[in-house]
Amino acid sequence: MALAAALPGDTVLYLLLPMFHDAFGVTLAEAGMLLAANRLVRIAGYGWVARFYARRGDRITCTLAVAAAALCALGYATLSGFWALLPLRLVWGLSFAALNLSTQVLATSAAEGAAARSGRSRAYIALGPLVGLPAGALLAQAAGPRPIFVALAALALAGWLAARRLPALPHPAAAAAGRPRQRLPNALDTWSFLEGFTLDGLFVIGLSYLGRDLLPGNAVAAAGTLMALRYGAEIVLSPVGGRMAGAWGAERLLVVLSLLTSLALAGFGHGWLGSCALAIVILRALQLPLLPPIVARRHPGPDRVRALAARSVWRDIGAGTGPLAAGLLLPVMPASWMYGAAALMLAVAALACARTR
Repeated sequence: MALAAALPGDTVLYLLLPMFHDAFGVTLAEAGMLLAANRLVRIAGYGWVARFYARRGDRITCTLAVAAAALCALGYATLSGFWALLPLRLVWGLSFAALNLSTQVLATSAAEGAAARSGRSRAYIALGPLVGLPAGALLAQAAGPRPIFVALAALALAGWLAARRLPALPHPAAAAAGRPRQRLPNALDTWSFLEGFTLDGLFVIGLSYLGRDLLPGNAVAAAGTLMALRYGAEIVLSPVGGRMAGAWGAERLLVVLSLLTSLALAGFGHGWLGSCALAIVILRALQLPLLPPIVARRHPGPDRVRALAARSVWRDIGAGTGPLAAGLLLPVMPASWMYGAAALMLAVAALACARTR
């Protein structure tokens, strides 16, 4: 619930900043850099966040994170220019890292029922963006893109109440683990990277084109509707995915859903936009709760915190590079080739996860 209250400030900025970049005092290129900055700082800072979280515990870490999220949203409403907004994006990136890590660690604190708890957690988190995105689109049309962030700052402060109810105990064994060793990515790292690269990167570019084609007269409402649809699917289907994982096994379900996602991605690239986009949204929502229980089972004890942080880093790397790759390759490569190649890599990575369990 704390993350659900803090997250809309970021998701609404993704909706409004590219369309109204002049109102924020930045160019379109600078808007893209600002939207990527929060992921880039997470790649560099997840290790520091994980160690702070292990020493201080959930309550202090998440309380600081929701307070920082409120300040960032207030800054989006009042500040202008690239250099004024950039520190806010960096602070939010670390705040999200802390909240995201806490949700995963708490959901996997006991092996029994971890997948179901992860699914419920994803559903609660998606509530905030599901409400914030349509509200942001409507208010931007009526009063411009800035006022909505004042309301979102107040919403983030409401997350303080949830954060103060979290456990205060630190994770001393995880803190004693120290800095993780540098190593080559394993199968789960590779799958996390490719999931972010395809579903949070390449596919988001396709969704923007789909929204433009379906609702060409109102780009703000179209983009807001499509982005909200993703979070609506998480609310309905992530708990279902968690229960399915509890019944059939998280690794087995990850492989099956990833292979189906690969087929949908390939069809998306071949022009079957509507049906394949809907299938990808559904499959993505079912997959979201699967990785934390798999990581917790493979990394029991204090290493769980470090392992969960590492998976998040690899997903952020993929989600940050996916849009860049789409922007470079779509003008020179047929969409069927690009999405087909991404689908094949995702399928191979999922099968590798099953072989190394």
